[in-house]
Amino acid sequence: MTTAVSRLIVVIAGAMSLAVAVPALAQGKSGGKGHKSAAPSESPLPSPSAGPASGASPMAWLDDASVLPVGAMSLVVAAAHWSGSDLAETDLPIVNAAVGLAPRVQIGAIVPRVVGSADGTGPVGGVGTSYVSAKIALLTGGSGVKLAVSPMIQILGEGAVQGLPGNESRVQFGLPVSVELSQGIARVFASTGFFSQGAWFAGGGVGVQAAPRVGVAASFTRSWGGEDASGATRDRRDLSGSVSYLVASKVAVYGSIGRTIATTDENGAGTTVSGGVAFFFVPSTTSR
Repeated sequence: MTTAVSRLIVVIAGAMSLAVAVPALAQGKSGGKGHKSAAPSESPLPSPSAGPASGASPMAWLDDASVLPVGAMSLVVAAAHWSGSDLAETDLPIVNAAVGLAPRVQIGAIVPRVVGSADGTGPVGGVGTSYVSAKIALLTGGSGVKLAVSPMIQILGEGAVQGLPGNESRVQFGLPVSVELSQGIARVFASTGFFSQGAWFAGGGVGVQAAPRVGVAASFTRSWGGEDASGATRDRRDLSGSVSYLVASKVAVYGSIGRTIATTDENGAGTTVSGGVAFFFVPSTTSR
């Protein structure tokens, strides 16, 4: 495997760790179960990841603008634990898969499983809010700048559906736009866009290949828009950071931590810790 492909794996693992971790930081609604905090899986609004994998919202869908080579595939299997002031939630597993479908185009999906509470007072267990997306590269980095658009469909999990107003569908549409600037071992990336419930989002971050096998990344995101079913204003800010390590030619592990700032308990204030393993599959013609 070439050094360039190895670097790509570390970068993708770092980016996916944010995509999986950020959703777990998203806003939720307590569902009338007596908790002041909002569980991430109970919000009807969009989030990346988680991805970020990666959740509920309002949450920025933060991603870079890189696209997988044709025929290349990535698979991330992760777990995330969110802790609010009086409530906690665990997602296990979170599956994030993508494939390079054509030049400048990749498709992917993020599907989390929410671990339900044994006494029924916590999050609703089962398949959480999931995302199916395409990423289309508009600029591919010939000048160091990449630009991509990522139309996606969000399918709300059962916990989020329970908090929906009567006229809203569990299927929503999102349109993030991402830009990335690469310079040597560093890259800067940012995203902005909207989801069909009326949520807007913006965020940015930086990633660095700190060593041949090590990638680090950090980001800040904000999302906002409208009110939830209880009339509470949605407004959320998050800081996230991650470290990835290439343990084999096509396998990387990562850990990530995120924390909300200037965010209320009702908007999902809390801390998320996540980690996982990323597998990268490259066609023989690509890895030469």
